[in-house]
Amino acid sequence: MNNQLYEQDFNVWRETIIKKIKQQDFNDIDWEHLLLELEDMGKSEKRLFLSNLTILIAHLLKLTVQADAPEMMKGSWYSSVTEHRFRVKKDLEENPSFKNYLHEVISIAYADARKLAIKESKNAKLGVRKPDETEYALDFPFTLEQLLDEDFYGDLGE
Repeated sequence: MNNQLYEQDFNVWRETIIKKIKQQDFNDIDWEHLLLELEDMGKSEKRLFLSNLTILIAHLLKLTVQADAPEMMKGSWYSSVTEHRFRVKKDLEENPSFKNYLHEVISIAYADARKLAIKESKNAKLGVRKPDETEYALDFPFTLEQLLDEDFYGDLGE
């Protein structure tokens, strides 16, 4: 019955599982799907963390490399850095084990962020300088302390 419920209506299945756990009715829990969901939940949290980290780094890179961009563009990047830094720091506070994960994925996040920053800079509009790919460092140019420092915005140091 639980397998069918899982397939037919995930939300009802989830509410049923919660109710059974609260009632300590452990014999009638769909353990197979519950374990799958818990594993997926962890993967999803990590994917979201990596995504926020990547965007944070990409916009720090853009602020560093494209310091000559119009203020309106840079304002958008500043806002993005602030927002994604907040998300990353919140995840680190709520999930202290993510500090180890941060060290594991920083090179992946940087490689993706570099590609993103380069791609976005190639789409620059009228009058905005399009940086050469070589202006974006191959290796992570910031320290983790700088990355998480709410007052750090690349070389601009605002």
